[in-house]
Amino acid sequence: MQSSTPDPVAVIGASGALGFGLTIRLARAGVPIVIGSRDAARAQETAQRAAALVPDGSFGGHDNAGAVREAGTVILSVPFRNQSETLTNLREALAPGQLLIDATVPLAAAVSGKATRMLGVWQGSAAQQAQEMVPEGVRVVSALHTVSAASLADLEHPLTQDVLVCGDSRADKREAAGVIELIDGLRCVDCGRLEMARTTEALTALLISVNSRYKAHAGIRLTSLPDSLWA
Repeated sequence: MQSSTPDPVAVIGASGALGFGLTIRLARAGVPIVIGSRDAARAQETAQRAAALVPDGSFGGHDNAGAVREAGTVILSVPFRNQSETLTNLREALAPGQLLIDATVPLAAAVSGKATRMLGVWQGSAAQQAQEMVPEGVRVVSALHTVSAASLADLEHPLTQDVLVCGDSRADKREAAGVIELIDGLRCVDCGRLEMARTTEALTALLISVNSRYKAHAGIRLTSLPDSLWA
């Protein structure tokens, strides 16, 4: 599922491990990346760091609102403790029709707990909280919770991982998959409605436990699926 002329993608939280890995992998695939941060100077520093790893990539750095205004697709990759504040501050910048790919995980580490435990979210999941907070018309899809950030950041490491995608619109999930699958080695799997995100988000805690035990960067791969998942 490739696009010959990728549109810009905004990555909010690109200074974090997952966000930075997504930034450089997408840039290497030819996607122009707009990095967002609460501090525009920090975003520009992250853009410079990414450009050093992907010299042919296209990177820009802005404050979060400025980054969101530059792209039709926004990847939200921030700690759960920052999700609500970030989305509140982006209400005036997000516009109807934009696609928000939410990668937030409500790990207990957000409140100084264990990273292998989950917090209860009143709405059911971090993605459902995001859907409740964004302006009407912004399309929310949940994804990227089981992809190893360390593997993404190592450009020499081949990826063979599945990305579990949840959302209430099949078309929105297909669009999100079209962006994510530009990263070589990632395959998107439709896991149902957005309410299923409470399950896929929890798999992050499971993988943290597994990877800690085995000193690995394991992801998830589903077997016996058809060759074409988005026909």
